[in-house]
Amino acid sequence: MQDAAAHKLASYVDALRPLISITTFDFQAVDTLIAQVGRGFDIYEYNHADGRIDFRTKAPLQRSDLGTFLALFDTNEPKKIFVVLKDVHESLSNPAIIARLKSIALKSMYSDYYYVTIFLVNSIQVIPPELEKMITIFDIPLPTQAQIQRIIVDYAQGFGLPMAEEVINDLTVSFKGLSEFEIRQILNLAYQESGTIDQNDNALILKEKEQIIKKSGMLEIVVYDSSLSDVGGLAKLKEYLQCKARIFNNLGEAKKFGIDLPKGLLIVGMPGCGKSLTAKATAHLFQVPLLRLDIGKLMGKYVGESEGNLRKAIKTAEAVAPCVLWIDELEKAFAGVGGSGGGSDVTTRLFGNFLTWLQEKESSVYVVATSNDISKLPPEFLRKGRFDELFLVNLPDGEERRTIFEIHLRKRGKLTKSIDTIRLIQETEGFSGADIESVVKEAIETAFFSDQLGVTTEHVLQTIRLTKSISVTLKEKIDELRRVFERFDFKPANEISVRTI
Repeated sequence: MQDAAAHKLASYVDALRPLISITTFDFQAVDTLIAQVGRGFDIYEYNHADGRIDFRTKAPLQRSDLGTFLALFDTNEPKKIFVVLKDVHESLSNPAIIARLKSIALKSMYSDYYYVTIFLVNSIQVIPPELEKMITIFDIPLPTQAQIQRIIVDYAQGFGLPMAEEVINDLTVSFKGLSEFEIRQILNLAYQESGTIDQNDNALILKEKEQIIKKSGMLEIVVYDSSLSDVGGLAKLKEYLQCKARIFNNLGEAKKFGIDLPKGLLIVGMPGCGKSLTAKATAHLFQVPLLRLDIGKLMGKYVGESEGNLRKAIKTAEAVAPCVLWIDELEKAFAGVGGSGGGSDVTTRLFGNFLTWLQEKESSVYVVATSNDISKLPPEFLRKGRFDELFLVNLPDGEERRTIFEIHLRKRGKLTKSIDTIRLIQETEGFSGADIESVVKEAIETAFFSDQLGVTTEHVLQTIRLTKSISVTLKEKIDELRRVFERFDFKPANEISVRTI
């Protein structure tokens, strides 16, 4: 990991990139990289707490403000140095500091014998608009599978702990997506708690990954208890997910067989017809955590902050992998793509970064994106390669409505012989799954308030007659959506397949 990262960082230095931004909490890893790349360079360090310090010993040398420190290097004399600035993100809104950084950057780019590379090492990414074109963002790569194995083996050998190859392989998969610092911290915790390291520590690793999610603030852990049996209809989609689950739950064997990692799927269609429920059921089927990404939470006030937040969210999801990443109402998340103005420009950049990740991702993060109105989606989302498959969810037909009635009545203990589901489906043409759930809940409440011992068909029918379905309340919108869907070749989620799993 260090060699690949050092090579990439050295290429930026050789290309005379004057300002390199590194956003991380692991300053030790950054120091190691900079020392590796900076052989032959004098290295000066400044941090917000102590002022100028010795880069190698971290001993304080001189207490001064950042402007005074930077002035030492803003001269016309020949130089070949690295300047490391840590936790100075708050100072990057100061016009004097910005001007000084710009002056040094321009000298480094255009003056002979003046080679000054400034590393902005912060826990929070801040990129002043005035310096945007001069700053290069550098991300420290996460350890590969082979590197994770080496970390585990080295740690075990350091404490004389015997570890079977099977245990090492299992822990390696669980640690995928974590930094070396985080891996060592968890190994320390596991060893302190039990005096050994074994497969039982997988639960501890998962808990620590949940901590990462909560602290990031970019993602939400969704607690779910929904399975595919809770989804009425959508037979074709459910069949597809069961096939993917066989791959996802046997990634090692599937990869050896030559199967690519599943990317995810996009589910579009009518509101209230089970798209969000399917996302939850997918995580249950795959037996992995469900994370929800709210694009709105990524928006920041500084240039580059939103993109940095997206990278952080993606890294967090990959740290928790294998997992399902759910993006609800995708059309709202990327509204404004391709427009003009500050907000649209930020959204467009986020969209581009997200698409690139979707196309190139090699992690076991399975993306489930849902959308009601694809007319507002950029067409790039609908191209194969972004998602494994695109499914269209329509309003449920009669048989699907019967299944949905039975699911909600059974869930509440009211599915009895006194309920004639055939009569119910005859009266609910154009009802969505959400409409049917609402009818069942209201009918049960009515029976309760009427001191009835149970719920009858007539109770439900009375509620149906008082309910306006989505196809009535949103008739124009539904008709418009149908016309839009006809223009695309989506795979129907509601179609019943004769193929068996």
